[in-house]
Amino acid sequence: MEESGYGAGLQKYPGRRHYIMYHGTTMACAQQIRQHGFRRSADGMLGPGVYVSRSLNKASRYPLNHGNEQLAFLKLRVRVGKVKRIDYQGHPLQRTWHQNGYDTAWVPEGCGMVPSGLEEDCVYDPSRIEVLEIIPR
Repeated sequence: MEESGYGAGLQKYPGRRHYIMYHGTTMACAQQIRQHGFRRSADGMLGPGVYVSRSLNKASRYPLNHGNEQLAFLKLRVRVGKVKRIDYQGHPLQRTWHQNGYDTAWVPEGCGMVPSGLEEDCVYDPSRIEVLEIIPR
């Protein structure tokens, strides 16, 4: 499989460099992100980066602890660059993909990496992400 990108499910990447993706958060955080941009997380399943998904269903599961705050989706345009498929726990590049020349790590749907079975992406450089819209939930 070509490692430069990805496609639906477990199939091959169709060759596009930009994708519409989503990020679930609170309305207050969504407004901060729109104004100031994303900040890379310090850690996570795929290491540091900004966690997004092409699946609105996946993004709707976040944030995990929000109390009574109003929730929102950020609709994004993401320049994925060079993508590394990470499709099992303990993959040798699971947390070091960026140090090995990749811009985005992709967990395909149904591969067993995440309990929901939905796809997830981690983009190392927040400047690859453009906020298109805030969608109230």
